[in-house]
Amino acid sequence: MVTTGGDLLTTGQAAKLLGSSRQQVVNLCERGDLPFVKVGMHRRIERSQVEAMLRPKPELTRDQLKSLWLHQAVAGNLVTDPDAVLGKARENLDRLLRQHRDTMTEVWLKRWEITIEEGVGAVLKTLTSDDPEAVELRQNSPFAGVLSQSQRKKVLESFTRTGWKRAA
Repeated sequence: MVTTGGDLLTTGQAAKLLGSSRQQVVNLCERGDLPFVKVGMHRRIERSQVEAMLRPKPELTRDQLKSLWLHQAVAGNLVTDPDAVLGKARENLDRLLRQHRDTMTEVWLKRWEITIEEGVGAVLKTLTSDDPEAVELRQNSPFAGVLSQSQRKKVLESFTRTGWKRAA
């Protein structure tokens, strides 16, 4: 389920836009692949969510995929010790924001501040998502020092063995 803020479509309207059947749209909703709200007994889907399904996500580059692997390892630490991980990220953010005033990096760092304030769930989603915004955020990550050298080395070795094959 999602909160609404846009143009709501019926499952039939969404199916027409997607070039699929209404049942396929219902299946997407039930699987959680297409967020929806209930209006009475009926599903309604935001037009922007349907349009997003029509835009293919670009393949991650090798560097972006490596960053995703490292940040997924950070996510593992986050779920076992959220206070320490978020504390380290806040400490890094303070230092980085001083260093990068009036730059594009500052914009991404401020977005990290907002994400961290939203809580562990929002941070986990950003650390592990392949959405374009999350990919950009990870390029300006405040999570340096969260992984030990040993953890980082193991992730990079695993990535070299298997993960890079997924990159275009």
